Amino acid sequence: MAISLGVFSSLSIGKTATLAKSSSPRLIAAPLTPSRVSMPTVRTVTYAAASKLSTETGKREPRGIMKPRRVSPEMRDFLGGVPEIPRTQALKQIWAYIKEHNLQDPENKKIVVCDENLKKIFAGKERVGFLEITGLISPHFLK
Repeated sequence: MAISLGVFSSLSIGKTATLAKSSSPRLIAAPLTPSRVSMPTVRTVTYAAASKLSTETGKREPRGIMKPRRVSPEMRDFLGGVPEIPRTQALKQIWAYIKEHNLQDPENKKIVVCDENLKKIFAGKERVGFLEITGLISPHFLK
């Protein structure tokens, strides 16, 4: 956290509020009006942040789980032939498939009963807890 010299110098040059002592022991400051306080707005963009911005839209490139990654052949077949996809979108499509084919256990909705397509991407397991899904699809995202 560095303060630009330009902002710091404008703070030291600007007028300060005068304090007057009243009959009570507390101090009263003169009100600051917009004409008395003029601070420039400074936004610092580092080189690393500027290089990650897209030139057309001005938005940052996706990182982490939002960044599209290549997927394994099993995951590619499940997702309909998509060669690379963000992890978040893959999870959305998996959950859409689970809901569409009614594969949640009726007694415990946190458990997914796998059909043949899901067994291919969930390491051959018959039943999977919803918290296990992210760990089971992780090996399908190639670096």
